[in-house]
Amino acid sequence: MPSFQGVDVLVVQGCWLPGRLVLWAEGGGDLPEKSGMSPEVVTLRLPGTTRGPAPSPESGTEPPKRLSLRSYRIPARVTPGPEALATLGDLETELGTDEDWLPAASVRFLQLLAGFACDLARRGRMLPQLVMADGVPAARWRPVLTGGDAATYRDFAAAMPPVVRAGDTGVGRTLRDALDAMVDSAARSVLPERLLHGHRAGPKAPLPDRWIAALTADDPALPGSRPEEVRELGAALGDWMRAANEANGPVRVSFRLTEPAPEEDDWRLAFALQSAEDPSLWLPAADVWEGARFPGMPPRPDETLLAGLGRAVRLFRLLHVALGDQRPAEMALSTGEAHDFLTQAAPLLQAAGFGVQLPAWAGRKAVGLKLTTRSKSSSKSRAAAGSGFGLEQLVDFRVDLVIGEHTVTAEELAELARLKVPLVRVRGQWVELDDRQLKAALKAVGRRREGELTAGEVLQQVIDGGEEDLPLVEVDADGELGDLLSGQAAERIAPLPTPAGFQGTLRPYQERGLSWLSFLSRLGLGGILADDMGLGKTAQTLSLLLASRAEKPTLLVCPMSLVSNWQKEAARFAPSIRVYVHHGGSRRREAITDADLVITTYGTAVRDLSTLQLTTWERVVCDEAQAIKNSGTRQAQAVRAIKARTRIALTGTPVENHLAELWSIMDFANPGLLGPAKRFRRRFQEPIEVRRDQDAAAALKRATGPFVLRRLKTDKSIISDLPEKNEMKVWCTLTPEQATLYQAVVEDMMATIESTEGIERRGNVLAAMTKLKQVCNHPAHLLKDGSRLPARSGKLARLEELAEEIVEDGDKALVFTQYSEWGSLLQPYLAAHLDRPVLWLHGGLSKARRDEMVERFQTDDEPMLFLLSLKAAGTGLNLTAANHVVHFDRWWNPAVEDQATDRAFRIGQSRDVQVRKFICTGTLEEKIDVMIERKKALASSVVGTGEDWITDLSTDQLRELFALENGVVH
Repeated sequence: MPSFQGVDVLVVQGCWLPGRLVLWAEGGGDLPEKSGMSPEVVTLRLPGTTRGPAPSPESGTEPPKRLSLRSYRIPARVTPGPEALATLGDLETELGTDEDWLPAASVRFLQLLAGFACDLARRGRMLPQLVMADGVPAARWRPVLTGGDAATYRDFAAAMPPVVRAGDTGVGRTLRDALDAMVDSAARSVLPERLLHGHRAGPKAPLPDRWIAALTADDPALPGSRPEEVRELGAALGDWMRAANEANGPVRVSFRLTEPAPEEDDWRLAFALQSAEDPSLWLPAADVWEGARFPGMPPRPDETLLAGLGRAVRLFRLLHVALGDQRPAEMALSTGEAHDFLTQAAPLLQAAGFGVQLPAWAGRKAVGLKLTTRSKSSSKSRAAAGSGFGLEQLVDFRVDLVIGEHTVTAEELAELARLKVPLVRVRGQWVELDDRQLKAALKAVGRRREGELTAGEVLQQVIDGGEEDLPLVEVDADGELGDLLSGQAAERIAPLPTPAGFQGTLRPYQERGLSWLSFLSRLGLGGILADDMGLGKTAQTLSLLLASRAEKPTLLVCPMSLVSNWQKEAARFAPSIRVYVHHGGSRRREAITDADLVITTYGTAVRDLSTLQLTTWERVVCDEAQAIKNSGTRQAQAVRAIKARTRIALTGTPVENHLAELWSIMDFANPGLLGPAKRFRRRFQEPIEVRRDQDAAAALKRATGPFVLRRLKTDKSIISDLPEKNEMKVWCTLTPEQATLYQAVVEDMMATIESTEGIERRGNVLAAMTKLKQVCNHPAHLLKDGSRLPARSGKLARLEELAEEIVEDGDKALVFTQYSEWGSLLQPYLAAHLDRPVLWLHGGLSKARRDEMVERFQTDDEPMLFLLSLKAAGTGLNLTAANHVVHFDRWWNPAVEDQATDRAFRIGQSRDVQVRKFICTGTLEEKIDVMIERKKALASSVVGTGEDWITDLSTDQLRELFALENGVVH
């Protein structure tokens, strides 16, 4: 089992076999026994040797050089297809309870696919069908993939890791089978109630009635059905699906519903043609009839419009009225008809691939609660409050009902309920009222609406956010409680001055950060200081220790790479603080009690948990708190188990992938405040990530805003003296020698790729990319023959010119490469060419040598270059002496490159930072740069940190990607 930072880690792989999800741990590790996952030994085709399957990149283990595709019998956990969606959704919580674990690329892919399935279901992009399962007809939901969804599906097909189809099935079959199963599960979760009310169809009822009931039943099977009934219903439903897929073209018919103008009653439903790829291209039907067009239009747009409206009639019967017009452009609807369109037709039209645009308020909860609190000014209250505001302080409160943006009385609410009108105009604003919301509101009228609560009880009410049908939509509080609930306490409360004993002066925004941390600490609350990288989270934390001297020590947990940084920063900014590093073989428990600040690592916190629990801590601080973003890992559980009066999380990225990470970090800072993870997922994560629910997003901001302080260094209102970061792409041409080598590599590798398949083909594609990137760097990098470097590489020639300009101007530069072997060739050459120091930092250096280089670069006045391996120096270094950053060869991951750039672009930088990314024109470097720029968010997250997604391109696509464009040689 691999080990990271001294902690054993499970690397979990996943694949999809027909009708079931399979999960297993690399290296023979055992997955925990969990409900829904049954143990089974499965036969899978995986890359490996006679010793066993090859390790994944996530394991950190170098794979053998000679691999082949083999069949292995793997002990695994198997989940039936209908339960796969729930298993993938709960995976982090389920696995994390026993072992630390890392999801392999295959599992990340399946989790993203599950998110896509949920998104399709939430948006109604599905249709009910009748399918045969093991010879028995069954009611199933199937995805409708049109427009942008079809493009996303193609991205998934291109990005599927080979392990996902280890059952020896093709990409298309594997992807479709998995998505079908997940969409069916997602549909049943969003449609938990029967589609049609009334008597439930019995076993002898007509097949259509039983089929409708089975669409939301636990068992979708329909045994005992007559073959002729199955054929008739299946054919009709098949026609429906085919009609929906007819919209899967470049242009679709779109509908826009517009509410009545003041003093009018009629709603307007306008028709248009819309680009499926670019929804901003929207042409009203009236313009279509006049011959107007936009790019990508079919030869006869008018026929496309009429055909689309004809298909839509089956989903919204009233359209037949508009089709009576020779040139239909729009139609008028009554309020009742508009409500039918909103609630019934619009979801069906969207599911069938039509475009639908509704008023901004459509679908939002109209009825909610407004909580108003006012500080008590009595002497009794002041006495209870003690020296200042506290969570035990009493406040006056009042709860009002609101509809839309307006407060309504109980009498007004009763009148609206009596009218039983689903769409009403309340003081000029249209809102949609459903029975459940009205019943919840009427029930709330009878509860206590005003009185006294403690500030802590008010805070919990705000976090709880009301009820599902009657959410809390507005909070109006005054005083320090208002400061806290506003989420803007750092701006509202008086900033604390730089504390005595702090060697230096805090910037204004850092003083506000100190005030915010101190304010939360005084209340016994934790917080997340999520300032951007380089804004001084360390200095603000150390100033808090000085400003609020406590008898109990503070425990700081951080990655091993940052231990020395904390030691040095504490000695620099707060020399009066007694620091003890609890790490390594010389750690002593008795030394903890003599320190003000105890620094340890996440791995040590796991190993020494029982020791650390013996101390009563003033606070626990987690630096790089994304390390505990997975709440089930042992290190997250360990730091949560250490008792302290308050807790602080320091991170520049509170959410890297999904909102569950925010819950995990928040649950460390304020245990239990956001409730259980499953409730958080249901209330916030799924509505926001899947449905992009603005109301849920606003509620989450209200709930977490008081405890998260996020500032960006690009915000001039935060830090006005941080210079600009100017990024540019530097286009380099190949020399004739490079072009000849490049072409030879393409021809040789394409012949090899065409003659291989499976894992061997994948390995050959990766090898081809590596060789082509090496050619773009320099012929000697590919040939490894020790030959001379000058005048043979367009990239090197451009670097020489640029480096000469930089040192002549008296500047310093960082030059990143992902290849250590190339850096070792480049360093002596550049040093001789420039007659200036060129430092070279790579993974093989000792910590002492690394620190020595950084110190020299930062303090030496001589202009110089610092050549760095991207993997060894992408994080954790402060190199503000440089005001130039060069990415000589690209990693093809913007986040990794940005982290490397931020070695120079951070506090302490006084000059504009020039960032240059070298790209060879006409080569795969330019083409992949274009592809990455165009990648959608989901596809980009599948790409991850490597280039594996390219290996599944077809041979023709690879030939086009690798081909050298004409006219690019200088």
